[in-house]
Amino acid sequence: MTKFSRLAALVILVAIICVTLGPVGLRPQAGHPNLERAAAFFLLGSLSMLAFPNRLAQVLAGVTGLAISLEMLQLIDPGRDGRLIDALIKISAGLAGVVLVKLLMRWRETVSH
Repeated sequence: MTKFSRLAALVILVAIICVTLGPVGLRPQAGHPNLERAAAFFLLGSLSMLAFPNRLAQVLAGVTGLAISLEMLQLIDPGRDGRLIDALIKISAGLAGVVLVKLLMRWRETVSH
């Protein structure tokens, strides 16, 4: 499961980077942008926690750092706009995914003992 989770986390990470920093016209649209941001980072946080179950602090820092870095990098591109609210949405959703998976992992350990 860990190998699959690591591969899946890497795939979603690359997809998030490409969509965030790529041309706006190539960005897929499946709904409201805030919902898309939240879903992508929730998935990244969840998969990252599954991939690295004993690295809570590093996963939390990684998700947070990625969200902030991507928004800052968008400030460099004249066609993009990095915004604090977008970073906060990404961070909140990513951390929610991490925390949910960690809680489910702890619950599973409790039930199995």
